[in-house]
Amino acid sequence: MTQTLPPANLVKANSARTELAIRTQHLTKRFDRYTALRDVDLDIESGAVYGLIGPNGAGKTTLIRLLAMAESPTVGEVFLHGEKLHYARPQLHLKQQIGYLPDDFPLYEDLSVWDYLDYFARLYDLKGKERTRSIHQVLDLVNLGHKRNSIITSLSRGMKQRLGLARSIIHTPSILLLDEPVSGLDPVARQEFRQVIRNLHSLGITVLISSHVLSDLAELCTAIGILEFGCLVESAPLETLYQRLSQQHIVIGTRGDLKTLQTELRQFDNLLELETKPQAGQVKIQFSGNPDEAADLLRALVEAKIPLYEFHSEKESLEDIFFKIGHTQST
Repeated sequence: MTQTLPPANLVKANSARTELAIRTQHLTKRFDRYTALRDVDLDIESGAVYGLIGPNGAGKTTLIRLLAMAESPTVGEVFLHGEKLHYARPQLHLKQQIGYLPDDFPLYEDLSVWDYLDYFARLYDLKGKERTRSIHQVLDLVNLGHKRNSIITSLSRGMKQRLGLARSIIHTPSILLLDEPVSGLDPVARQEFRQVIRNLHSLGITVLISSHVLSDLAELCTAIGILEFGCLVESAPLETLYQRLSQQHIVIGTRGDLKTLQTELRQFDNLLELETKPQAGQVKIQFSGNPDEAADLLRALVEAKIPLYEFHSEKESLEDIFFKIGHTQST
């Protein structure tokens, strides 16, 4: 039985449930004496965009390949939508729920964009008008409709990545696994790719994406997992990570004497000076207060006649959180 992309309103209604799209229990993978993945318990809710981060060799690709059924685990179990994967026997209904874009996906560059997608649609047994409709739909989703008759070799790297993504969703999977999909892309191509992921998220597709570009993940993801030496050391909603681990900073700039500003700041408790830029007349402080207390601080500086030109708060980035967790694990 073949499928087409479901209407957005139907998918959104289904994704409103809090069921788990992916669950792993004690997932372990060994290659001879090398353990690539160690006892990983992972839960990913349906409709989430889950970012997987970690240094090279942390086990990200191994985990994604296990979820894609491209590798079998040494120990442990994987469940998709509550159903256990059995690697030793075919489960075509579960395989059809998975879209997988590896880092080195195949492209037949002498084909046109349309013929390439038509080839993979046929492999998924899409027929006739349904196959044509599905190709049009995925081309629209990845913004390549205007390139449908172009030869693949003529495409930019960013377009080739989006074509690979189109191939991965031609069969309408409910789970999409992306391994370093923005590697080597320029900022414009990365922005276009992020928009495509947002389009897929709006349809309720569960996305797991690994990347070293943490700023992209911070924009896209609803949850984050951090792998270190094959172990899942952190897994939580992105907002929870920010609330728990991201410190608030306030940048204050003055057109007056910087020492006068620093003297005034010493009158306040729980302010820690982190960085000073004398040439710019700026001080960056660590601030643990709430917005009302930040307003009180600003009011006090104005009443002290400090000639301010800048006062804004900022939180530590996802990259800061990653390095903080990595340092904690190594000490």
